[in-house]
Amino acid sequence: MSDYPAEILQQALPGVQRLQPYQPGKPVSELERELGLSDIIKLASNENPLGASPAALSAARAALDALHRYPDGNGFALRQALAQQHDRDIDWITLGNGSNDALELIARVFLGPGRNAVFSEHAFAVYPIVTCVCGAQARVATAIPAGQDQAYGHDLQAMAAQVNEDTAVVFIANPNNPTGTWLASGPLKSFIGDLDPRIIVVVDEAYFEYVDQPDYPDTSLWLDEFPNLIVTRTFSKAHGLAALRIGCALARPPLTDLLNRVRQPFNCNAIAQAAALASLKDTVHIQNSVRSNKAGLAQLGQSLSDRGLDFIPSVGNFISFHPGVAQGTGRGFDGQTVYEALLREGVIVRPVGNYGLPDYLRVTVSTQAENNRFITALDHVLDKARAVK
Repeated sequence: MSDYPAEILQQALPGVQRLQPYQPGKPVSELERELGLSDIIKLASNENPLGASPAALSAARAALDALHRYPDGNGFALRQALAQQHDRDIDWITLGNGSNDALELIARVFLGPGRNAVFSEHAFAVYPIVTCVCGAQARVATAIPAGQDQAYGHDLQAMAAQVNEDTAVVFIANPNNPTGTWLASGPLKSFIGDLDPRIIVVVDEAYFEYVDQPDYPDTSLWLDEFPNLIVTRTFSKAHGLAALRIGCALARPPLTDLLNRVRQPFNCNAIAQAAALASLKDTVHIQNSVRSNKAGLAQLGQSLSDRGLDFIPSVGNFISFHPGVAQGTGRGFDGQTVYEALLREGVIVRPVGNYGLPDYLRVTVSTQAENNRFITALDHVLDKARAVK
């Protein structure tokens, strides 16, 4: 509304005024409305194509009978199960409305005017959002250059160079979204150990279950060694509970006590807690999900490689690729144009220009059939683009 009084908007906190809202993947229903399409596949939000565990679905349905009751505000049963899984006491666990909520709790406790947070270029979009909304400064480290191992991933030396006396939090995504790059145990542990121990180090392990690399660390095992470490996990990815928004943070009890002081009452609903608890017990579903993702990741990687398309090798459940380098055509097809053309084919992927990768698109690993549908649609789009050129 152009006639809305500017002086009212200027009352918003400076950090909020500078923010760009988080852009989620386009919903299927929105594309149906816009283009009148049906039979749409969504490969934009790194969701588990196998869905939730049958046990989780059953638990969620059972929880519907108590919709008139408030959930357990302390999440005792789920926290206890998570604590047992990690061989910790229950007071090492903080529940969040998705791991995004846990990241925001950390920012609210430790960031503010006069402080800064350090994170990598091309890292998860929530890090700058929670930093700026708290009035803190974002110090963004240059990522590993193209052409090097783990290109576009976290450059730990560059991140260390951004740390100064005002740094309160360092955010690390391992593996990182949207690049799918990862950090090995030795370099990451050395990086954390070299930091001022007063700095809170957050290792975001949203895609932990999918990683199949011999030197990939489970940093929750480092909590005894580093009292300034917080590890976040989610049920949105491998567990397939994205719609319920449930995640957690693991840290020493003094830190979880601080997080719980700013955590909203009943931030995790009863259905989410029940489904997450059942999903933790269904290890077969997780194994099947990981197995399916491994096959799909290989399928997409091989298909992109066969077409001469540049992509970032990933260990998550997604791949970011460049549609402009195809069979010697040169850098002629920009990501946004191909994204919009794929929408008209009924395939939703994710443009990642807001992550500083404007030429790339990110595609979620799905079933063999949906992966094939994506590749067929991409071939169609690129063939039409070549014909025009």
